Amino acid sequence: MGAATDLLASLYALASPEKAAVFMRFFRTGPGQYGEGDRFLGVTVPQVRAVEKLVRRALTLDDVRELLSHEAHEARTAALIHLVWRYQKADAAGREVIFRFYLDHTSRINNWDLVDVSAAGIVGAHLFGRDAARLFDLARSPVLWERRIAVVATHFFIRQGRLDETFALCERLRGDPHDLIHKACGWMLREAGKSDEARLRVFLDAHAPALPRVTLRYALERLPADDRARYLRLR
Repeated sequence: MGAATDLLASLYALASPEKAAVFMRFFRTGPGQYGEGDRFLGVTVPQVRAVEKLVRRALTLDDVRELLSHEAHEARTAALIHLVWRYQKADAAGREVIFRFYLDHTSRINNWDLVDVSAAGIVGAHLFGRDAARLFDLARSPVLWERRIAVVATHFFIRQGRLDETFALCERLRGDPHDLIHKACGWMLREAGKSDEARLRVFLDAHAPALPRVTLRYALERLPADDRARYLRLR
């Protein structure tokens, strides 16, 4: 038995049909919804993290590939948590391998929480200090999750005080048809505002009328009530 098998056995031992039913509704797994067909065991993220930690030093990239291909959402969560840890521990060559592996498997990073647990720690970390054109390539993808990866990856940049890519991507994606992109942009704009509120205000002065309402509401959360009302009136 390999480490992936051990990890899966632990996840199944923790399975809760009641929680699984709740998760499947929350992550919109019904027909025609963004998570259509996804399957949950009903294991919480803290539980998944604890299970992954027990076997992480035994997991290989082949194990990660097996977990990413698994139908259980929590198996993919564990795989991505592991990849972030593995990226942090790797040397330069190893990080390049993990970055390419991640982008080769975006079809299995197929819900917003999977993107959010991994994009900044791998894609953002890898592209920081390099040519970030790959983010804009991802932002042009017809695949919803790749566009969300592009935006959420900039959270790593924001934490380093680099905001250009976040503002540029949020401007480019303001016409995106999906609310999960609207929410991601609003979230990153709010985070950028924590670093440089004046620059956020400049962005909002220029673009608030054209931003999706949910993007604008997320972006405004930390501003005073009068300012929030003013920007919402612009919209």
